[in-house]
Amino acid sequence: MQYIFEYHNVEQSDRLEDYAKDKIDKLKMRFQDIIRADIFFKVENTTSNKTGKICNIRLSLPGPRVFTEASNADFVLSLNEATDELSTILTKRKDKLKSY
Repeated sequence: MQYIFEYHNVEQSDRLEDYAKDKIDKLKMRFQDIIRADIFFKVENTTSNKTGKICNIRLSLPGPRVFTEASNADFVLSLNEATDELSTILTKRKDKLKSY
């Protein structure tokens, strides 16, 4: 599996990359069709202290790509929220494919 990390207005972090790989690997164990994960970390100026650190994840797999975005006060929280949303999306997609 291939991982691609991009940082916008954020310094590269090995700890964050390792954590993201672990989270995506857990998804990969449940959904074997995942080919590639593009993970984007960026910071935006917001009026709220509870948002601004954004994590975008795009998964490449057979069929249309899957994309999710989460914004929280911390990148780890954003990453957790994004992977939870991906899990929900992939579960629904897998259930649709099973019925055929």
